Amino acid sequence: MKKLFIGFIFLLLSVGPVSGIPSAGAQSDEPEGGTVVCAPGVYPEQTNDCLLAGPSAYLAEMEALGFTFPPRPLLKTRPDPSLSNLPFLYFRLDEEDVPQLTGPAGGQNGQIFPAGFVYVTYVDRVDTGKGIYYMLESGAWIAGQGARVSEISAFQGLEFRSTPHNPFGWAFEYIPVKKAPGYNTPETGRYLYPFVDLLQVYDTKSMDGVDWNLIGSNEWVEARKVAIVTPKDNPPEGMTGNRWIDVDLAEQTLAVYDNNEIVFATVIASGLEPFYTRPGLFQIYEKKETENMRNSDLTDFYYLDRVPWTMYFDKARALHGAYWRTRFGYPQSHGCVNLSVGDAHWLYNWANVGDFVFVYDTTGQTPTDPALYKDWAY
Repeated sequence: MKKLFIGFIFLLLSVGPVSGIPSAGAQSDEPEGGTVVCAPGVYPEQTNDCLLAGPSAYLAEMEALGFTFPPRPLLKTRPDPSLSNLPFLYFRLDEEDVPQLTGPAGGQNGQIFPAGFVYVTYVDRVDTGKGIYYMLESGAWIAGQGARVSEISAFQGLEFRSTPHNPFGWAFEYIPVKKAPGYNTPETGRYLYPFVDLLQVYDTKSMDGVDWNLIGSNEWVEARKVAIVTPKDNPPEGMTGNRWIDVDLAEQTLAVYDNNEIVFATVIASGLEPFYTRPGLFQIYEKKETENMRNSDLTDFYYLDRVPWTMYFDKARALHGAYWRTRFGYPQSHGCVNLSVGDAHWLYNWANVGDFVFVYDTTGQTPTDPALYKDWAY
């Protein structure tokens, strides 16, 4: 560890001016008055023996932001990947009326799936040579007008053994890391890949009209392309107990607190305008391992078979797995909090009926008027 620290200091002194750090050859080693600049290191208090400047000042500044050399690791683990497994076969119908049949290439049984956003589960698939047909769980058949769901998102959040000291999160786009805030600043040559690496945020600055996050020594990324969890010190006002589910609509993240400590965090997809996820403090009132979801509005019809790991908390708005989603980090739903199947399964195992769900939007852009929120959602 000491060798790594000393190596970093030599690197700082060899690269020249970085974020206000003077180079080794600059005339700052002995400023006017004869005071000697402190040797590189972190000084918890101002010392009278030397001047806190140069590399030592930079290290102290970063230490105050929570960045240590080397960086403090997060006590995290990946959940069991088998949580993402589902025992169902799914098929998405084309967005047109699809009649149900009495058999492969058989006659209609009088039922149809209206045009819309429709996913069904099937138990058999038959190629008649003149077309492919799928047998539904009900025993009815449909023509293969659509596409099978060949795979679901394998993304999962992370379990934590203790609450991180700093905000943390995931990039949900492929983005370059900059040496300073701003679109026109040099790049470091490093790139963040969507949902691959967990990053910590040590500072935020505004440049070019947008916020930029400091994620390492002279490493900055555009904040709006990162889904961030900001740890909380206290439970939301109005709730009892010390365990709750924290849903940040602005960041599209979810954190789970148990005994006031973060034990799990991930990225979500909440309601897209005008089908917002309503801000407020709620409680889980029902849990269902699978649920069939639909609405009767034929202008915006949806039907979803076997939605896994559903936890209702606000009328028909629920936390649940979304096998039809391949990306998270953006509002996309009809009001529910969509999670990957693995994340929903983890949350379902942890949550109890009566647990609190705190939904909020730090930007204040999500309306709170109850009249805007319908009883149905997905």
